[in-house]
Amino acid sequence: MAVNLPVPELHQLHAVSGVTLGVASAGIRKGGRKDILVVALAEGTRVAGVFTQNAFCAAPVQVCRSHLSASSEIRAWVVNTGCANAGTGERGLADAQETTRMLAELLRLQPEQVLPFSTGVILEHLPMEKLRLGIDQACGVLGEASWLDAAQAIMTTDTQPKAASTKVMVSGRPVTITGISKGAGMIRPNMATMLGYIATDAGVSQALLHDLVSEAADESFNAITVDGDTSTNDSFVAAATGASGVVFSSAGDPQWPLFRDAFIGVCRQLAQAIVRDGEGATKFITIRVIDAVSREEARQVGYAIAHSPLVKTAFFASDPNLGRILAAIGYSGVPGCDVNKIRVALDDVLVAEYGGRAKGYSEADGQRVMQQSEITVTVSLGRGGAQAVVYTCDLSHEYVSINADYRS
Repeated sequence: MAVNLPVPELHQLHAVSGVTLGVASAGIRKGGRKDILVVALAEGTRVAGVFTQNAFCAAPVQVCRSHLSASSEIRAWVVNTGCANAGTGERGLADAQETTRMLAELLRLQPEQVLPFSTGVILEHLPMEKLRLGIDQACGVLGEASWLDAAQAIMTTDTQPKAASTKVMVSGRPVTITGISKGAGMIRPNMATMLGYIATDAGVSQALLHDLVSEAADESFNAITVDGDTSTNDSFVAAATGASGVVFSSAGDPQWPLFRDAFIGVCRQLAQAIVRDGEGATKFITIRVIDAVSREEARQVGYAIAHSPLVKTAFFASDPNLGRILAAIGYSGVPGCDVNKIRVALDDVLVAEYGGRAKGYSEADGQRVMQQSEITVTVSLGRGGAQAVVYTCDLSHEYVSINADYRS
């Protein structure tokens, strides 16, 4: 079960004018489940995205990058689950391109106006006939699916759909921001097996949307880790339809900070939902690293703690074996690290300072915090004024079971 993550309800997810959705069950890997999502975008919509940095990036990622650079107007997305189409060579690339042609033909678009996405098992080819039938079915019900349906259609090992939505008033007009994500394991976004999609009815210039997507990813999807693995298929894409009549052409617009914060807020909810639903997770852990020389240094320390199997298993066991956190800080690679300046706390409990155990720390206090389902680790490096936050989860027996049985 996900950690303190309520299942999204239909009434909480606002439709975005200019976006229509269709889902289908194609039986790509398992029968009887939604596994195809088609998203159609109104003319004039701006689209921007960021993708995995894995050198073995999947064929659909390669096609998405190519189409975003080649086309001035993306008009549709298609997502399949069950097969990642990664590690599939030239045939995989041809299949991804054929996927865009299938949808383009049905929607009367050019293939370059379609972005394909895949998630699931790596090193297997797409079952193209099933995919073709699924896309045809999804197009046949285009406009009938909700964002909740869409969130369900992109799930793999997720235990529940992940979606978030908000409305903000901009210059007296309501603006909608709605998004979905999927991911539970093989999560260490490096741009998240993570997919994220967000749409708004605000109008945003292409350059500004690109900058916003990059910033939002850095503040959300690039601040999470479940197991330290960067997937071959990680993608985060945003669409701005402009249907609300509110238009942002530059970051200098006085209303831009309001919209930007709301947009990033939705992304942060989606990213945290991935961690809360981490495979086998029982605890949600926030790691705050403060007083660093730079944000990059703070994140380096945060990820060293978050990726440590020893730290993560200690959290699962509710065992305040907190020397493991100190060890992770020590091997994080921060140059000239002075351990005598470092302070470490679990929630309100000071654990370590001046190079050792804090004078007032007791095992009982540490045990109390470690038994909570949500825990904040705060590390002060005592070196500067920068900080960063990383979100992670514990590592349980169930994680091993899920991944050992993934293909069976």
